[in-house]
Amino acid sequence: MAHFFLDESLRPEDCAPGAVVSVGGSEAKHAVTVSRIRPGEQLQLGNGAGLMLRGTVVSAAAAELTLEVAEATVTAAPSPRIRLVQALAKGDRDELAIQAATELGVDGVIPWAAARSVSRWEGAKVAKGRERWASIVREATKQSIRPWLPEVSELASTKQLASLAGSTRMLLLEPTASARLTEVAGLRAAGNAGSTRTDSGTDSGTDIILVVGPEGGIAPSELALLDQAGAVAVRLGETVLRTSTAGPAALAILNQALGRW
Repeated sequence: MAHFFLDESLRPEDCAPGAVVSVGGSEAKHAVTVSRIRPGEQLQLGNGAGLMLRGTVVSAAAAELTLEVAEATVTAAPSPRIRLVQALAKGDRDELAIQAATELGVDGVIPWAAARSVSRWEGAKVAKGRERWASIVREATKQSIRPWLPEVSELASTKQLASLAGSTRMLLLEPTASARLTEVAGLRAAGNAGSTRTDSGTDSGTDIILVVGPEGGIAPSELALLDQAGAVAVRLGETVLRTSTAGPAALAILNQALGRW
């Protein structure tokens, strides 16, 4: 079943097996005019907050599509969450990063105005850029048929990132770091259920934040500020990855370490 659509207004209490639910707006239009969904076909619907429906299309019009629910499931939010801080980058490299990260299961994305970012969101570009990223994340969620839609946060400064370091486990992807990401203690324990402490003192429910710099890397002053705030610099290997691939590569490692894969 390749067809999956999102409707954030869906509520679990309205989606018991046998119920008929409707989808309107751009999702219905895309389903009918682009995907050419017709009555009698099966598809999946989600609300981006854990609810997943499977059912048969009853009616299909560009203004409204209706589905008779055959099965409804609710998936709990992952814990700990993994959020990606992606520095703004030139071209479409930052967009490629968040698209792949969404497909790989990231739980949230934070755009970062790093000191060495060539691309800048200023004025009207701030809202426009965030909307663009949210659209990319939404489409990647649909493509990968994920029950949870990652949130795209407001554009963050380095000082704002530093304020997050005290309440999260912040990992800076830095090629010159002495520690490898695969050597970070407590990651596997953090993937276990409950609220126990790991041997490294990390609460198992503490969010993990991956920080990826721009093409020129994270500036020394930023590294110092984030280190002082409690972030830990780690590297992936002996080579230097592009800003578009570093985050997704780290996510693959964390997925395995946390037992997601």
